Amino acid sequence: MKRSGHADLPLHGGRVPAWLAQRMTAMGTAIVESIVHHYGTGAFLERISSPHWFQALGAVMGMDWHSSGITTSVVGALKRGLNPRAHELGLYVCGGRGKHSRDTPDELRRIAGLRGLDGDALVKASRLTAKVDNNAIGDGFQIYLHSFLLSSSGDWAVVQQGMKPETGLARRYHWHSAALSMDRNFTCEPHTGIAGKNEGTILNLVDRRATTAQGALLAIAREHPDKTLQEARRLCMPGHHEVRAGDVDLKRLGAVLAVAYERDLRDFANLLLVENLGPRTLQSLALIAEVIHGAPTRFSDPARFSFALGGKDGHPFPVPLKTYDESIAVLRDGLAKAKLGNTEKTDGFGRLEKFVRVIEASYAPEADFEAVIQHEQKISPSLGGRTVFDAKKKRAAQMSLFGSEN
Repeated sequence: MKRSGHADLPLHGGRVPAWLAQRMTAMGTAIVESIVHHYGTGAFLERISSPHWFQALGAVMGMDWHSSGITTSVVGALKRGLNPRAHELGLYVCGGRGKHSRDTPDELRRIAGLRGLDGDALVKASRLTAKVDNNAIGDGFQIYLHSFLLSSSGDWAVVQQGMKPETGLARRYHWHSAALSMDRNFTCEPHTGIAGKNEGTILNLVDRRATTAQGALLAIAREHPDKTLQEARRLCMPGHHEVRAGDVDLKRLGAVLAVAYERDLRDFANLLLVENLGPRTLQSLALIAEVIHGAPTRFSDPARFSFALGGKDGHPFPVPLKTYDESIAVLRDGLAKAKLGNTEKTDGFGRLEKFVRVIEASYAPEADFEAVIQHEQKISPSLGGRTVFDAKKKRAAQMSLFGSEN
């Protein structure tokens, strides 16, 4: 049970276009299915309760790497993709943004009835996580998104987000049921992470030092937690929208690029995956493989994962639709074969992740950040590169054309 730190999550408006939302659903579902296949549902819940990993997941799915919209979009994509297959994968996504969050109790009770779980306990957990973050954490952020991710065995994770419009910022909160043992309850540092901009001292009635205040405000709370919690690593997200060299571990990115583009390494990486892939798809799959198999320490620079499939606003480059679709196809093909007992391709992603780490440790130079960006921009048209601004540009061009005809 750790507080993972905080990050700047600027409030962004707009909607995710259908061409990206559909692909995010397919990609997110394939990534989660791969994790469940290799490590089980518990491992997925543990990962999604980490702000670092959640940020990397959103980035590798083509969302803007640090904006508030990453939370809504990733949770929505997982709900669309996982719930229809919940009977198979043993995972359910409840709640969501606005009115959908109010459906959470009914959704939890329905699932509890199907799976033989304690529905009242799950509803209580859902309500307490929301109340703690909305009321006991006096940071000025009002919860507007509440998502409850539940396994068929009754384990759960909560991802919720609050906003503070006057500052243009959002804060995301993470919970994990494994953190709430008998001696670690909802009133003593229950979060696995809080992501948001540090704005100084705040009122936190679930801080381990707030037991006196708890006793004064909650007369019925007679018992105090037995143990204090260790301080956890901090996730500090910058305020700028674009991806900069300082946001990325260039040695790690250099290893991915070396494996993707240096001929001998690429041939060997293809052999690991049992696949004849072009360098650009191999680059994406190497980063996706890290999201599936990587150790927690690998997600300290989530911006790096935007080099898999770009970002919808064009940072660090437009979303390469051809590469996106090919990456999904490779993932889905491997999962389909694994169901028939042939795990060679799904196991290949694990081998690819290890291979990149070996190259990073022994061979790869730091990536030339500006050269990488220029290369991606150059090849973008050939890969179907697209952003949310394309439709606006097209309309503007049409308006200009019509104006010239008049």
